[in-house]
Amino acid sequence: MSARGDPRRAIPGVDRLLAQPWCRLLVASRGRVWITDRVRAVLDDVRSGAVPVPDSVDEYEELVQMEVARAETLSLRSVINGTGVILHTNLGRAPLAPEARDAMSKAVGYGNVEFDLETGERGSRYTHCAGLVTELLGAEDALVVNNGAGAVAVALTAYAAGKGVAVSHGELVEIGGGFRIPEVVEAAGARLVTVGTTNRTRLDDYARAVAAGGVGAILKVHRSNFSMSGFTEEATLTELVRLGAETEVPVIHDLGSGLLVDSGRLGLPYEPTPAESVAAGVDLVAFSGDKLLGGPQAGILSGRADGVARARAHPLCRALRCDKVTLAGLEATLTLYRNPDRAIERVPVLRMITARVQDLERSAHKVAGVVAGLRAERGAEPLRLEVVRGQSLMGGGTFPDLRLPTAVLRVDAGAATEPWMAALRAHAPPIVARSRQGRILIDFRTLRGGGDFIVMAALSELDADVGGGE
Repeated sequence: MSARGDPRRAIPGVDRLLAQPWCRLLVASRGRVWITDRVRAVLDDVRSGAVPVPDSVDEYEELVQMEVARAETLSLRSVINGTGVILHTNLGRAPLAPEARDAMSKAVGYGNVEFDLETGERGSRYTHCAGLVTELLGAEDALVVNNGAGAVAVALTAYAAGKGVAVSHGELVEIGGGFRIPEVVEAAGARLVTVGTTNRTRLDDYARAVAAGGVGAILKVHRSNFSMSGFTEEATLTELVRLGAETEVPVIHDLGSGLLVDSGRLGLPYEPTPAESVAAGVDLVAFSGDKLLGGPQAGILSGRADGVARARAHPLCRALRCDKVTLAGLEATLTLYRNPDRAIERVPVLRMITARVQDLERSAHKVAGVVAGLRAERGAEPLRLEVVRGQSLMGGGTFPDLRLPTAVLRVDAGAATEPWMAALRAHAPPIVARSRQGRILIDFRTLRGGGDFIVMAALSELDADVGGGE
């Protein structure tokens, strides 16, 4: 093509587009510098051939508006979880109860986070959840920091900085993000003292380590993210508490998951609770607020008043403190546990755990039927949909062997599997599913908050020719 016939010669300049009425409106609402950058981005795409050259200046309006919308899209967005992993760490773990969301929205303005409304004097942010935790656990005191690992770090720093921490070889776990218990101990300024073996650690192993001197704390770590069977043995929490009392060495229990109701009521295998740790007499128990407790990301320390006071007074506690919005959400979530039946009904994690597979199947069949009807109405090629039984996972480093029966909507996609998965992720809101052997799998156990209706809309809009078909 000659230069004279090249359509790119007709591409307008930046100033010409900025002078258009629609662009002047954008400048008035967003600012000239930022909109100028968006216009330049559109013109760069047109010049490079990434976007066809519009026939007229007016047609640039849609391109600029699309670029503005793209640039204004927040990186952190709400998504629909169709993976079947209830506590999906990459998707933010526990979705929050309506009560928690409402409390958090009200806390974004001014609040009495560190103000005593009765006296008119300065208060403490550490009082807002402490009363509820001690009430629910039967503990003397409690402290909330920003995550579970932080709770363990504060406890170890307060008790064992510059000293040894006795931990079983079989409990040197790796938690999310590649962080390991030895690294948490080291970060707390303590020295790791490993006792026993990987599969067998007895009370005598701890006793010898303490007797050797220099041990500032005994740390028992709940193996929540993996299981161990066969030729195994471990010291019980009660035994360790007795040893700690005899030797004046504090016992810290890293419980992790933070389940506050009897696991049997949820139809789950036995899982220790923080209340049991407190009843056993540990100095401090640490657990997460955003796992099985079902609240926002937080780490909770509870137990003896002197242990909590020691942790609260340490400078690291301020560095790991929670913000007011998190405290509001956690307090509202904890309030639900005053009535376990209400907690099971209102806390989304617990509700997903206890959902009946028959109800999930009914929802999946309904979605499949509606999608078929919607696609027929608009003359789109039918999707090959099938409702099958599957297995959901708990996730979040909890119940590693548990498989919950579930209903899965299976979409036979063939060669279009990856393009369709990308299309679902590009949907508003994005839908995150699984795929296997040319099939897209949408697990209905983790769909919530109208997720089934969103899946209906997304599947009805999928183009059969995306990715070249099969």
